[in-house]
Amino acid sequence: MSKINPFHLAIPVNNLQKARTFYRDVLGCKEGRSSDHWVDFNFFGHQLVIHYKEQSHTQTSTSNPVDGKDVPIPHFGVVLDWDVFQEFSKDLRNKSVNFVIEPYIRFEGKMGEQATMFFYDPCGNALEFKAFKDMSQLFAS
Repeated sequence: MSKINPFHLAIPVNNLQKARTFYRDVLGCKEGRSSDHWVDFNFFGHQLVIHYKEQSHTQTSTSNPVDGKDVPIPHFGVVLDWDVFQEFSKDLRNKSVNFVIEPYIRFEGKMGEQATMFFYDPCGNALEFKAFKDMSQLFAS
């Protein structure tokens, strides 16, 4: 497999300070450049930028049923190594993160076995973190 380049993702937040604290202190992302309207983060090797945007009253969230759970749409996140996921999920529990979908194992003992969890940042952006027991099955069909 060729080298994977970091992605860049910019997301809206309606409270820059709460979001900054969450990504820095709860998720452990190193802060980069910033202004009074945006903040760059090293999001697990990728560039995440939070941009202040006043909350719109027309914003709606939706979900999609997966494994009998309501998966928030849209969402973003990172695929972690299996052991890193286990430690990260314990750390999030210790920091009292409110999970939308608690960490659990999908396809246990089958092709594509993966750990996954969902939660929101303080501004309503949904995040999913996952890990594959066998990373070579990331795109398995």
